[in-house]
Amino acid sequence: MKQIPETHADILDKPAFAHLSTLMSDGAPHTAPVWVDTDEGYIVVNSAEGRLKDRNIRRDPRVAISMTDPENPYRSLAIRGRVVKITNEGADEHIDRMAKKYMGVDSYPYRTPTEVRVLYYIEPEKVSVM
Repeated sequence: MKQIPETHADILDKPAFAHLSTLMSDGAPHTAPVWVDTDEGYIVVNSAEGRLKDRNIRRDPRVAISMTDPENPYRSLAIRGRVVKITNEGADEHIDRMAKKYMGVDSYPYRTPTEVRVLYYIEPEKVSVM
């Protein structure tokens, strides 16, 4: 697994929005803003089952993420990799932690009664920094 350089790893700890790119069935890219977390070297993204990014990842696990340091827009991180684990386990609690990180609230306010939260673990294969 490719490591995130220490010089830029702190960007992942900040409430910095990431842009996750997945591949559509025709090969076209689809990009969506997401919240990110880390777990033992993996980048973790939380979403809901059935969304476009969910369908794309389940069909083709190749993804890319780009982030810019909110305190310095000339400092950025780009990661290409693969989703190596998809799980619902802990996803509800995780989205509440992300809501705390990104919004300063204790629970995710946009949850709907029918959504099923899901976690995607991304293994970095190529990392670029600026």
